[in-house]
Amino acid sequence: MKRTSITIILLALLSQVYSFSQNETFVYKKIDTTSLVMQVFKPDSIDMAKKYPAMIFFFGGGWNKGKISQFEPHAKYFSKRGIVCFLADYRVKNRQQTTPFESLKDAKSAVRYIREHAKEFHIDPDKIIASGGSAGGQLAAATALIEGFNEDSDNLSFSCKPNALVLFNPVVDNGPGGVGYSRIDQAYKEFSPLHNIKKGAPPTIIFQGTEDYLIPVETIKYYQMVMEKVGSRCDVHFYDGRKHGFFNYRKFDNYKETVYQTDQFLQSLGYLEKDPMVEIK
Repeated sequence: MKRTSITIILLALLSQVYSFSQNETFVYKKIDTTSLVMQVFKPDSIDMAKKYPAMIFFFGGGWNKGKISQFEPHAKYFSKRGIVCFLADYRVKNRQQTTPFESLKDAKSAVRYIREHAKEFHIDPDKIIASGGSAGGQLAAATALIEGFNEDSDNLSFSCKPNALVLFNPVVDNGPGGVGYSRIDQAYKEFSPLHNIKKGAPPTIIFQGTEDYLIPVETIKYYQMVMEKVGSRCDVHFYDGRKHGFFNYRKFDNYKETVYQTDQFLQSLGYLEKDPMVEIK
């Protein structure tokens, strides 16, 4: 074989490995006049023979506001650890005049999109992790636990249920006395994660501050108890004196600790290898 031919083949193989490392933003859903995007963060190099875990993040903001950039530091870290990470936009009241129900429809659409395009992203469709903070944590948990609120345009042959959950002070109780009840009302019975825990719920880790003004410690303890009652793993880490949103990057010590604990949790599930570790920054 001529040297030029060998060179062309090697260049083609290298482009297959490294072109995938570039981050990109793409539209995953069009609904009415709204286009919803995801930003993907990929490992520095991709072995075409491997399938990688995927992790999708949903921002917080009470289903009213928020930006996908909230979890960008997390996505950058876990992509370096070998996970294909996605930051997902979804409809919120301030931008699209929508309700929490549309937010959930979008979250379910996002997980389905990732699973449907698993081959394209070189991910394992049986290793999808959903994560989020506050209302975004509610959406992550709800993709796993809530049967309704599916978009008519979704391909329902692809499951929206993640295989693991990483939740940061999540709004898990939407019932009377819980967060969002004034907007959700009696639909909480079909919308609230706490009221829909059942056998088969995916392994979950929760990070919660003890001084959270929205989410009482007792609510998270009860959530953990019900999860364990149905035979599902639910690790909870309480942070003494911490308030709502304590995990965000601007509070670096808390961010670093919760990312480290998430890494340990994902190692225990077999989604990450112990080594090589990367610096949390």
